[in-house]
Parts: sequence; C-alpha cells; structure tokens
Amino acid sequence: MSSELTRLREVMDKLRSPGGCPWDIEQDHASLLKFLLEESYEFIEAVEENDQNAIQEELGDLLLQVYFHSRIAEENKDQPFNIEDVAKTVADKLVRRHPHVFGDTKVENSAQVLANWEVAKAAEKGRRSAIDGVPLAQPALPLVAKLLYRAEKFNYEIPINQMMKLPTEMEEDQFGQLLLGLIAQAVSKGLDPEAALRGAAKSLIAQIQAHETR
Repeated sequence: MSSELTRLREVMDKLRSPGGCPWDIEQDHASLLKFLLEESYEFIEAVEENDQNAIQEELGDLLLQVYFHSRIAEENKDQPFNIEDVAKTVADKLVRRHPHVFGDTKVENSAQVLANWEVAKAAEKGRRSAIDGVPLAQPALPLVAKLLYRAEKFNYEIPINQMMKLPTEMEEDQFGQLLLGLIAQAVSKGLDPEAALRGAAKSLIAQIQAHETR
C-alpha cells in the first residue's frame, strides 16, 4: 500500500476512534449512503465537464467513502473486514474475470470479454435468472437498461408491447431530445415519468420471470 493510502487509513482510524470526530463516530453504512450517491453524481458532472482538477477531487471523495465504509466494517463483531480485505477481494475478482489476460483464454474483441465476464459472474454467484444481482432500487431508467441488457445476455427475446419504432438512423442527442419530449408530455399531463417507467420495469421483470419458468 502506498504511503498516501496508508495515511488515509490512519486518518480514518483517528476520526473513528475515541477522542476523534463525534460526527464521524456516529455514522454507519446506512447513514453514509446519501453521501456516496452525492459524490458519485459530482464525479459524473466533473467527467462531463472534462475538468481534470475536479475529477481528481471527486475521485478522492469517492475513495473516502470506500475507506470510511471499510473502517466501519472493521468494528463489526460478527464479520469484520478492512480496506486490505476490500482490495484483495476486487483484485482477485479482476484476475478471475480476465482469464484472457491472466490465463490461457483467447478472445478477439471486447464483446467476447463482456460475454465471458457475464458467464463467470453468473457461475461465481450461482445466478440462474437474468434478474439476479440487478439492484431493483436504482432509478427506473438505468434499471430498465440493465434488465434489457441482462435479458439479451441470457438470450431471452422479451417482446415489448407497443414499443415505439425509432428511425433507423438516430444520433444520441436526437434520442435525448425525443426522451425530453416524452417526459415533457408526461409532466404536462400530470404523470410521474419515474413512476411510469418503474411500472414498465416491473412489467418487464414479470415477462422475464415468465420466460424463465417455461
């Protein structure tokens, strides 16, 4: 571990220890979730603005969240772990999931890499459903995108009723304007776009589950 990462761990330890910061000592995994989300959005904004200084700062804030949660986990009486355990877990995972780099598996492109990743993940976690492991509490738009991605990776052809037909050629900004227009219409009619899409996501989940039980 580099000297600055060691220093960060020491800082967090002092903040959480007796005589440290009262606010930091009071926090737990649940109370910190809103800050993790906030810092994630701030990092996204920094990337979108291509602000290198902000990217560095926001990465630091995200790293703080990882160290903070890891320090809290050290205090767990039943199943403690620390930042070293976290780093080992992800490093081991990266080695397992990249057999084309650390093993003898041959791939020709990134699509094959992603396919192998999904197969390895499903085997490791014992997943039998396309829905397994999908965080259902996430916002509706990324939830639907993930569900459709998983359905495709599991070779499920899920029919989407009344799906709007888009032009064969469409740029990303054009599609963004189309989405904006749909949301604007929903708002003008007193509809909640997030709730509407979440309802559609639930319907999609039901279709996937029905497909899997055939």
